[in-house]
Amino acid sequence: MSQKTPISPFDLLLIANQVIQEHDDYLDGMRADSVEEKDGVLVFKGNYFLDDNGLPTEKTTAVFNMFKYLAHHLSKEFTLK
Repeated sequence: MSQKTPISPFDLLLIANQVIQEHDDYLDGMRADSVEEKDGVLVFKGNYFLDDNGLPTEKTTAVFNMFKYLAHHLSKEFTLK
């Protein structure tokens, strides 16, 4: 198994947000605001576009799927330092 590259949360968020903006499923305002690592998996967080009652909207699923995509792809390559 190849070694993961240690990276700061700030630098990883720069990469993640670039990936988001270039992705076909990008929605205006979609961005990762924080990242943490749990058991070797990067967990991205940001605005989930919930309504005033805290319930999911049409955009919520797209954001969830984008963060899942980031976790799946970037966790293979990076680890937080």
